[in-house]
Amino acid sequence: MKLTSIGADISNNDVSCSWNLISSVEQNIPQLLELGAHSAALTNITGDDLVISAFVPDDKLEEINAAIVEILRNNAEDIGDVEGISPTPEGAGEGISYAEATIRQDRYPDALIVSFDTYGGEPFVGKVANSALQAARGMDGVTDTSSQIQDGPQKIPGVGYVSDQTDDPVVAATIEDIESMGIVAGAMMGAALGNKNVYLVERGSPSYVIPGSVIMSITAYMNGNVMDLAVPLSERMRILK
Repeated sequence: MKLTSIGADISNNDVSCSWNLISSVEQNIPQLLELGAHSAALTNITGDDLVISAFVPDDKLEEINAAIVEILRNNAEDIGDVEGISPTPEGAGEGISYAEATIRQDRYPDALIVSFDTYGGEPFVGKVANSALQAARGMDGVTDTSSQIQDGPQKIPGVGYVSDQTDDPVVAATIEDIESMGIVAGAMMGAALGNKNVYLVERGSPSYVIPGSVIMSITAYMNGNVMDLAVPLSERMRILK
C-alpha cells in the first residue's frame, strides 16, 4: 500500500482558500473510496494550496492519482496548477505538487504530510522541504519518505509531468507506530523552521506573511483521520516558567 498526496493552487486569490472551495472539494472525496482507496481526505490547507491525500493499494495508485487531479480540476476557482500538467517532460509547466511513500502492510496506514506555500515562488522553498525530509529519514518508526525535491520535470503516476517551476511542495513520511508520530513530526517541523523566513501555520490559515516568506502546515493522517499538528506542536515549544 502507498500514501499519495497531491497539492495544487486552485484558488481565485494568492493568499487563501475560500470555504466554498474547501467544501466542494471535500464533497468529492468519497469518489476516491469508490475507486478503491483505503481512505482519502483533504489533509492540508496551506495558504492558497489544497492537498488531497489517500492510502491506496499499489495497483490503484495511477487511477486514484488521476481521480484526485480530476477533483481538483472540476472544483477549481482558477485552473492554476492543474494547467501545468503535460503528457511529456518537454511540455511540463508549473503544476501540481506530489508526494508518494510506501506503507508496511502489517501496520495501520499512518503518515505525516507537510505542505508549503509561497507567495512569490520563493526559490529556497525546495531546500526547506528537503530539510524536513532529511530530518525524518533514518528515524526510528519511519517506514518511508517521499522523494526529495529536485531540478527537472517530475513524473506523477497516472497523471503526467510537471516542471521544477512547481513552487508549493508537499512532502510526506509514513510512520510505523503511534509513539513515533510526535517525535518525527517535531523533527520535520524543526528542520523546516530552522531555515530562513519559514512560518508554521494552522490548517486553513491564509498566507498573511511578509512577501519573501514561506508558510508550512503539518498534518497527521492516521488511519483516515486528519489531525492538524500546528497547535499541539507549538504548545510543546512554549517555555515553562
